[in-house]
Amino acid sequence: MKILVAENDPVSRRMLEVLCRSWGFEVTAVQDGVAACKALESEDAPPLAILDWMMPGMDGIEVTRKTRAKNSLKPVYIILLTARGDKKDVIEGLWADADDYITKPFNHQELRARIHTGERVVGLQMALAERIAELENALSRVKRLQGLLPICSYCKRIRNDRNYWQQVETYIAENTEAEFTHGICPNCYENIVKPELETTRPG
Repeated sequence: MKILVAENDPVSRRMLEVLCRSWGFEVTAVQDGVAACKALESEDAPPLAILDWMMPGMDGIEVTRKTRAKNSLKPVYIILLTARGDKKDVIEGLWADADDYITKPFNHQELRARIHTGERVVGLQMALAERIAELENALSRVKRLQGLLPICSYCKRIRNDRNYWQQVETYIAENTEAEFTHGICPNCYENIVKPELETTRPG
């Protein structure tokens, strides 16, 4: 899983980068808030982010607020990292919609545990987003089948959305989970199959 590390201090940034790589993460490391914001707005934005509170250009609080304002469908779990440990600072960070908060100097195992929580939350959010997409796709198919279907009065083909005429079973198979097996109904047997069989019998 990808993780963003945004830390102004080069020593701390390098230490965080090495730690996260040792835990199996693909790390993107930046030194200021502007670069962090750009990374979180990219198409392949990391789903986890460790943001230093105090950074030039844009601090961690600003990056968090701007990221949340985008209202992206992609979940981002944000951990604020700072030396400011007063209760009012913790409250401010959480009101900015950060998911977690850890103070410097931090314990390596505590950070790992907090990142693990972030992994679990992001995994659940991604699974939920995939399920919603599946349900929306299924709903769109149901709505399509509930509407008016142009059907030929003679051959019983259905005209699809691409203005192409298809067999009924082909159309239904493409738009539902149904599968078809073919047989012969009693009426068709009596009216079609039986007369054909009789004509093929030797005189």
